[in-house]
Amino acid sequence: MASHYLDFERPIAELEGKIEELSTLSEASGRGAFDAEVAALRARLAEERTQTYAHLDAWQKTQIARHPERPHFVDYVGGLIEEFVELQGDRKFADDQALIGGLGRFRGRPVVVMGQEKGHDTTTRIKHNFGMARPEGYRKAVRLMDLAEQFNLPVLSFVDTSGAYPGMDGEERGVGEAIARGIERCLTLGVPMIAIVTGEGMSGGAIGIAAANTVLMLEHAIYAVITPEGCASILLRDRNLAEGAAKAMKITAQDLIGLKVIDRIIEEPVGGAHADRDLAIKRVGDAVEAALAKLTPLSPDALRDQRADRFYAIGRP
Repeated sequence: MASHYLDFERPIAELEGKIEELSTLSEASGRGAFDAEVAALRARLAEERTQTYAHLDAWQKTQIARHPERPHFVDYVGGLIEEFVELQGDRKFADDQALIGGLGRFRGRPVVVMGQEKGHDTTTRIKHNFGMARPEGYRKAVRLMDLAEQFNLPVLSFVDTSGAYPGMDGEERGVGEAIARGIERCLTLGVPMIAIVTGEGMSGGAIGIAAANTVLMLEHAIYAVITPEGCASILLRDRNLAEGAAKAMKITAQDLIGLKVIDRIIEEPVGGAHADRDLAIKRVGDAVEAALAKLTPLSPDALRDQRADRFYAIGRP
């Protein structure tokens, strides 16, 4: 039974609550006393969850993309990367834990892996600054990509941020320039690069590590130039209109694949990635493996040309 339900999941929460109550009563009344009733409720629950998640709008997907129990970067590293060795710091100012990266093996193959980490509880969220990187985070990413090209290693980039950190210290240290350098390095890499939008892919904070040969996106993730709240605040002068903004912005994977912003949608377990984290992580791994198989035979120049062609094609018929 989940510990955190979204507003539109209330019918699911009620059914799970009834199943738990009836299961407890069944144990007290004798083994198997209410098995038929529990089975019927479980069938109703499966149908309710399937129907609910088959008809989600952009605002509901936004809530799922931000779900606190959704797998984060450290979970994907734990499930997909063996022998992970974190590399810290940008060799200029500091180590930014909002963006983590290092070396490891993906299904036996050496790779450079990096991504934004939001944290799962108060302590880790503060440590990782809610996944909002400062300039040194993007400079660390450039350092990692330089290393990848030097040793001919593919780059796996996991995107999950509401945006780069908007504070004064970030502006003082040149966050705009740091993001631009990150985008430039992505586009000039002579090794395969795969970006996976696992939750939120918002603003330049996302694209700074996502200008890849192949961009994968989870079924209920979101990807845009600004958060719905930011869009509503700037264009509509009211953050409370974020729901309408989300629906107008074309931020879902289903919208973006038609615009050629992303290359593949990774199907999530019924109920979202947080409903079955291990299965979600495995599906991401399978999609990454398939993408790597297509990119590996390409030469450095061919990889750069493919990447350029991919971005020139965005939004064109």
